[in-house]
Amino acid sequence: MTGILAIETATDACSVAVFVDGQYQQRHEVIPRQHSQRLFGMLQELLPSGDLRAHGIEAIAYGCGPGSFTGLRIAASAVQGLAYASGLPAVAVSSLACQVQTALRRGQVHSRDTVLSTIDARINEVYGAVYCFRQGLAVLQQGPWASAPADIPVMNAQSLRAVGNGCRFLDKFPPAVRAVLQSSVKQLLPEARDLVPLALEKLRCGDIQSPAQVQPVYVRNEISWKKLSQQGKQS
Repeated sequence: MTGILAIETATDACSVAVFVDGQYQQRHEVIPRQHSQRLFGMLQELLPSGDLRAHGIEAIAYGCGPGSFTGLRIAASAVQGLAYASGLPAVAVSSLACQVQTALRRGQVHSRDTVLSTIDARINEVYGAVYCFRQGLAVLQQGPWASAPADIPVMNAQSLRAVGNGCRFLDKFPPAVRAVLQSSVKQLLPEARDLVPLALEKLRCGDIQSPAQVQPVYVRNEISWKKLSQQGKQS
Protein backbone atom coordinates (compact mmCIF):
# COMPACT_ATOMS: atom_id res chain seq x y z
CA MET A 1 0.00 0.00 0.00
CA THR A 2 1.31 3.43 -0.98
CA GLY A 3 2.87 5.52 1.79
CA ILE A 4 1.60 9.11 1.91
CA LEU A 5 2.79 12.27 3.63
CA ALA A 6 -0.16 14.69 3.89
CA ILE A 7 -0.06 18.41 4.71
CA GLU A 8 -3.12 20.62 5.27
CA THR A 9 -2.73 24.27 6.31
CA ALA A 10 -5.60 26.04 4.51
CA THR A 11 -7.39 27.02 7.73
CA ASP A 12 -6.50 27.89 11.33
CA ALA A 13 -5.45 24.26 11.75
CA CYS A 14 -1.92 23.13 10.99
CA SER A 15 -2.18 19.45 10.20
CA VAL A 16 0.35 16.83 9.08
CA ALA A 17 -0.22 13.10 8.70
CA VAL A 18 1.76 10.06 7.65
CA PHE A 19 0.06 6.97 6.24
CA VAL A 20 2.31 3.92 5.94
CA ASP A 21 1.42 0.21 5.95
CA GLY A 22 -2.23 1.03 6.54
CA GLN A 23 -1.50 3.00 9.72
CA TYR A 24 -1.98 6.71 10.38
CA GLN A 25 0.06 9.09 12.50
CA GLN A 26 -1.05 12.70 12.72
CA ARG A 27 -0.23 16.02 14.30
CA HIS A 28 -3.17 18.42 14.23
CA GLU A 29 -3.23 21.74 16.07
CA VAL A 30 -5.49 24.79 15.76
CA ILE A 31 -2.88 27.55 15.82
CA PRO A 32 -3.95 30.62 13.81
CA ARG A 33 -1.06 32.41 12.08
CA GLN A 34 1.53 30.05 13.56
CA HIS A 35 1.72 27.46 10.79
CA SER A 36 5.20 28.44 9.65
CA GLN A 37 6.56 28.06 13.19
CA ARG A 38 5.01 24.63 13.77
CA LEU A 39 4.85 22.84 10.42
CA PHE A 40 8.45 21.67 10.21
CA GLY A 41 8.42 20.63 13.85
CA MET A 42 5.48 18.36 13.06
CA LEU A 43 7.33 16.93 10.08
CA GLN A 44 10.35 16.25 12.29
CA GLU A 45 8.18 14.48 14.86
CA LEU A 46 6.57 12.21 12.28
CA LEU A 47 9.63 11.70 10.05
CA PRO A 48 12.63 11.98 12.39
CA SER A 49 15.31 11.14 9.82
CA GLY A 50 13.96 13.62 7.29
CA ASP A 51 14.35 10.95 4.60
CA LEU A 52 10.85 10.47 3.22
CA ARG A 53 11.67 7.39 1.19
CA ALA A 54 13.33 5.71 4.18
CA HIS A 55 10.07 6.18 6.10
CA GLY A 56 8.09 4.48 3.33
CA ILE A 57 6.67 7.66 1.79
CA GLU A 58 5.93 7.39 -1.93
CA ALA A 59 3.90 10.57 -2.54
CA ILE A 60 3.17 13.91 -0.87
CA ALA A 61 -0.46 15.02 -0.65
CA TYR A 62 -1.42 18.58 0.19
CA GLY A 63 -4.55 20.61 0.70
CA CYS A 64 -4.40 23.00 -2.25
CA GLY A 65 -7.20 25.25 -1.01
CA PRO A 66 -9.15 27.35 -1.13
CA GLY A 67 -8.41 28.91 2.22
CA SER A 68 -5.98 31.24 3.96
CA PHE A 69 -3.61 32.79 1.42
CA THR A 70 -0.68 32.56 3.83
CA GLY A 71 -1.52 29.02 4.90
CA LEU A 72 -1.77 27.85 1.30
CA ARG A 73 1.57 29.42 0.39
CA ILE A 74 3.22 27.74 3.38
CA ALA A 75 1.95 24.31 2.36
CA ALA A 76 2.82 24.78 -1.31
CA SER A 77 6.36 25.94 -0.53
CA ALA A 78 6.91 23.05 1.88
CA VAL A 79 5.57 20.48 -0.57
CA GLN A 80 7.65 21.88 -3.42
CA GLY A 81 10.80 21.68 -1.33
CA LEU A 82 10.08 18.18 -0.07
CA ALA A 83 9.15 16.93 -3.54
CA TYR A 84 12.29 18.40 -5.12
CA ALA A 85 14.51 16.95 -2.39
CA SER A 86 12.94 13.48 -2.40
CA GLY A 87 12.05 13.12 -6.07
CA LEU A 88 8.52 12.12 -5.05
CA PRO A 89 5.31 13.19 -6.81
CA ALA A 90 2.86 15.61 -5.25
CA VAL A 91 -0.91 15.16 -5.16
CA ALA A 92 -3.19 18.20 -4.89
CA VAL A 93 -6.46 17.68 -3.01
CA SER A 94 -9.16 20.28 -2.41
CA SER A 95 -9.23 21.46 1.20
CA LEU A 96 -13.02 21.63 0.92
CA ALA A 97 -13.12 17.97 -0.13
CA CYS A 98 -10.74 17.05 2.68
CA GLN A 99 -13.09 18.74 5.15
CA VAL A 100 -15.99 16.64 3.87
CA GLN A 101 -13.90 13.49 4.39
CA THR A 102 -13.14 14.65 7.93
CA ALA A 103 -16.85 15.07 8.61
CA LEU A 104 -17.57 11.61 7.20
CA ARG A 105 -14.88 9.94 9.31
CA ARG A 106 -16.22 11.66 12.42
CA GLY A 107 -19.78 10.56 11.69
CA GLN A 108 -21.01 14.14 11.28
CA VAL A 109 -22.30 13.34 7.80
CA HIS A 110 -23.15 10.05 6.11
CA SER A 111 -22.19 8.54 2.79
CA ARG A 112 -25.73 9.07 1.43
CA ASP A 113 -25.64 12.83 2.15
CA THR A 114 -25.11 15.80 -0.12
CA VAL A 115 -22.72 18.10 1.73
CA LEU A 116 -22.05 21.82 1.45
CA SER A 117 -18.44 22.34 2.55
CA THR A 118 -17.60 25.88 3.67
CA ILE A 119 -14.50 27.77 4.80
CA ASP A 120 -14.63 31.29 6.20
CA ALA A 121 -12.84 33.53 3.66
CA ARG A 122 -12.32 36.21 6.35
CA ILE A 123 -13.67 39.23 4.43
CA ASN A 124 -17.38 38.56 4.84
CA GLU A 125 -17.16 35.89 2.18
CA VAL A 126 -17.33 32.12 2.17
CA TYR A 127 -15.46 29.54 0.14
CA GLY A 128 -17.77 26.70 -0.71
CA ALA A 129 -18.44 23.61 -2.79
CA VAL A 130 -21.01 20.83 -2.81
CA TYR A 131 -20.07 17.15 -2.61
CA CYS A 132 -21.69 13.76 -2.63
CA PHE A 133 -19.98 10.46 -1.87
CA ARG A 134 -19.02 7.65 -4.18
CA GLN A 135 -17.57 4.56 -2.52
CA GLY A 136 -16.82 6.62 0.57
CA LEU A 137 -14.96 9.38 -1.28
CA ALA A 138 -16.07 13.00 -1.65
CA VAL A 139 -17.00 13.78 -5.27
CA LEU A 140 -17.43 17.38 -6.39
CA GLN A 141 -20.94 18.31 -7.56
CA GLN A 142 -20.82 22.10 -7.64
CA GLY A 143 -18.16 24.80 -7.13
CA PRO A 144 -15.79 25.74 -5.74
CA TRP A 145 -16.68 29.40 -5.36
CA ALA A 146 -15.98 32.45 -3.22
CA SER A 147 -19.02 34.58 -2.49
CA ALA A 148 -20.86 36.63 0.08
CA PRO A 149 -22.94 34.30 2.27
CA ALA A 150 -26.15 35.68 0.78
CA ASP A 151 -24.89 34.90 -2.73
CA ILE A 152 -24.12 31.22 -2.24
CA PRO A 153 -25.44 29.46 -5.35
CA VAL A 154 -28.72 27.63 -4.93
CA MET A 155 -28.10 23.89 -5.15
CA ASN A 156 -30.25 21.37 -6.95
CA ALA A 157 -30.57 19.17 -3.88
CA GLN A 158 -33.57 18.11 -1.86
CA SER A 159 -31.51 18.11 1.31
CA LEU A 160 -28.09 19.35 2.37
CA ARG A 161 -25.78 19.08 5.33
CA ALA A 162 -23.37 21.97 5.79
CA VAL A 163 -19.93 21.70 7.39
CA GLY A 164 -17.05 24.04 8.11
CA ASN A 165 -16.48 27.37 9.81
CA GLY A 166 -18.23 29.22 6.99
CA CYS A 167 -21.42 28.00 8.65
CA ARG A 168 -21.08 30.83 11.13
CA PHE A 169 -22.80 32.88 8.41
CA LEU A 170 -25.67 30.41 8.26
CA ASP A 171 -28.33 33.02 9.00
CA LYS A 172 -27.17 34.94 5.91
CA PHE A 173 -27.35 31.98 3.52
CA PRO A 174 -30.05 32.32 0.82
CA PRO A 175 -33.50 31.17 2.00
CA ALA A 176 -33.56 28.50 -0.72
CA VAL A 177 -30.35 27.00 0.69
CA ARG A 178 -31.47 27.20 4.32
CA ALA A 179 -34.77 25.57 3.38
CA VAL A 180 -33.05 22.30 2.44
CA LEU A 181 -30.39 22.26 5.19
CA GLN A 182 -30.80 19.29 7.50
CA SER A 183 -27.87 20.08 9.80
CA SER A 184 -24.72 22.17 10.11
CA VAL A 185 -21.37 21.59 11.81
CA LYS A 186 -19.57 24.88 12.45
CA GLN A 187 -16.72 23.60 14.61
CA LEU A 188 -14.93 21.62 11.92
CA LEU A 189 -11.62 22.10 10.15
CA PRO A 190 -9.98 19.75 7.62
CA GLU A 191 -7.48 17.23 8.99
CA ALA A 192 -4.46 16.05 7.02
CA ARG A 193 -5.21 12.35 7.47
CA ASP A 194 -8.40 12.83 5.45
CA LEU A 195 -6.40 13.94 2.43
CA VAL A 196 -5.06 10.39 2.21
CA PRO A 197 -8.05 8.45 0.78
CA LEU A 198 -8.62 11.16 -1.82
CA ALA A 199 -4.91 11.25 -2.68
CA LEU A 200 -4.77 7.46 -3.06
CA GLU A 201 -7.61 7.63 -5.58
CA LYS A 202 -5.81 10.38 -7.51
CA LEU A 203 -2.64 8.32 -7.52
CA ARG A 204 -4.59 5.36 -8.86
CA CYS A 205 -5.80 7.58 -11.71
CA GLY A 206 -2.34 9.02 -12.36
CA ASP A 207 -3.38 12.52 -11.27
CA ILE A 208 -0.03 13.66 -9.85
CA GLN A 209 2.15 16.77 -10.01
CA SER A 210 5.83 17.46 -10.41
CA PRO A 211 7.33 19.88 -7.87
CA ALA A 212 7.10 22.71 -10.41
CA GLN A 213 3.36 22.12 -10.80
CA VAL A 214 2.55 22.50 -7.10
CA GLN A 215 0.37 25.54 -6.52
CA PRO A 216 -2.54 26.66 -4.36
CA VAL A 217 -6.09 27.10 -5.59
CA TYR A 218 -7.26 30.49 -4.40
CA VAL A 219 -10.61 30.63 -6.28
CA ARG A 220 -10.28 34.42 -6.35
CA ASN A 221 -8.74 35.19 -9.74
CA GLU A 222 -6.90 38.31 -8.66
CA ILE A 223 -4.54 36.36 -6.41
CA SER A 224 -1.50 34.96 -8.21
CA TRP A 225 1.01 32.42 -6.97
CA LYS A 226 4.65 32.37 -7.98
CA LYS A 227 6.36 29.00 -8.08
CA LEU A 228 9.81 28.61 -6.56
CA SER A 229 11.42 29.15 -9.96
CA GLN A 230 9.62 32.49 -10.30
CA GLN A 231 10.07 33.85 -6.80
CA GLY A 232 12.36 36.85 -6.58
CA LYS A 233 11.88 37.70 -10.25
CA GLN A 234 10.21 40.88 -11.40
CA SER A 235 6.84 40.40 -13.02
